This record gives sequence, structure tokens and C-alpha cells, in this order.
Amino acid sequence: MDTLFRVEVLSQTPDPERVIWLAMHQDYSAEYVTAASRVPANYGEAVVRHLLEGDRGHYGPLEHPQITFAVGYFPHLVVQQARTHRIGVSFDVQSFRYTGKQLLELGSDPSPDQLERVFYVPANIKEGQAKTREGVCPISPEALGIVLEQYRSQVAAYRRLVTECGVPPEDARCVLGYGIRQHFVVSFNCRSLMHFLDLRAKADAQREIRELCDLIWPHFEAWCPHIAAWYRKNRWGKARLSP
Repeated sequence: MDTLFRVEVLSQTPDPERVIWLAMHQDYSAEYVTAASRVPANYGEAVVRHLLEGDRGHYGPLEHPQITFAVGYFPHLVVQQARTHRIGVSFDVQSFRYTGKQLLELGSDPSPDQLERVFYVPANIKEGQAKTREGVCPISPEALGIVLEQYRSQVAAYRRLVTECGVPPEDARCVLGYGIRQHFVVSFNCRSLMHFLDLRAKADAQREIRELCDLIWPHFEAWCPHIAAWYRKNRWGKARLSP
């Protein structure tokens, strides 16, 4: 996994499994449910038992708690893939209309290390092979040099457009490709997070977005431990239809 990739929790609903239990309980209770309502000591286990086990498919109560992540240094291609998920998910994404200064600061002849702070080199290219549906595909060592050369060209073109041609950053960014690193903030409810993991942690998802799922996972596990344990056993990586 790329050493720059980051996922951190910005905020989260406290005690989410308790919230889910209360929502579930209101479905079947004639009493008015409040934050002060008594819940069983094993409410996390009860949520799994009554909503999830046996393919019950009662996912509605899982939509109430929410978690927000700061995601950093992933390539733009991951942002493009992630933002196709819109139901129960909210995004705010770094705009290169306003944050192009990092490209100008690279200078006229950036080193590979400098380039890789701003651009992402696919791990498959560095490792010299990629796993495809047809099997393992070897990648020539020349590929790394080609990628870095292309990134230098993007930096040079961007610098010339902005500093020599008077092109505003919002137009100069057209020369930047899918490899530029981009930060974003994303919020999920518990149900939409499982939906995202269903589609993006499976084996045939692109490697980088699977690595995003790997970094999200420990936060989900700490946040909703009983639900996460059920999910890991029953759905993780199995490409089942999303809840």
C-alpha cells in the first residue's frame, strides 16, 4: 500500500449500535422511544440478531448513525470511482481550481520523490506485475520511467500555462490526469458504508480503491464492532448484492 494514503475519522455518531437498536425498537414498540429509553446490555448483539442474521435484510435502522472520514493522498481516479456512490453518501473534494500552487512549487525539474508527493505511481507498475482476470500480467521496468516522464510533462505544461500564458488555474488544470493525488471528506451512514464496501472491497475492484476500503475498515470495526464482525464474516470481499 502507498505510504502516503491516509484515512482518519473527523466525526462519528457516538454509540451507533445503541442508536440503531432504539430505531429498531421503535418499529415494534407502542411506547415513545427516547434517548433515555432503557436498552438491553447486549444491544449490539441484538441489532445483529434481529436485523442482519438469517438474511433478514432489515437495513433501515442502520441509516441513522453517521461517520465522516478525511481521506488523503489517493489518486484522482479513486475519487472518480468513489463519487459514483451517492445514496447516503456525501463528498467534499479538494478543488484544483484553488490548490494548484503545489504544482508550481515543484520547480522545473522535480525529483521522483517530489513528483510522488503530488502524483501517484500505481503499485502494480512499481512491483512489475498486475493481477488481471486472465492471470498475472508482467509489466516492463520501463513503465515507471514513462509514468514519471508524463508527470513531469504535466507539471511543465501547467507551469507554462499559469506563469507564461496567463491561463487561470481552473483552465490550466485540464492538462492534469487521473494520477494526481487528491484529498476529500466523505460521510456515510452505517448502511451506505456497507454498500460501499460491498462494491469496492471485492476482489475485482481496482487495487487502490480496495486499499481505501482496507484503511476504512479498522474505523468501522471500532465504531460498530458487532455489525462489523457480522459484515466481515458474511459480506466482506464476497461481492454480494448491496444492502
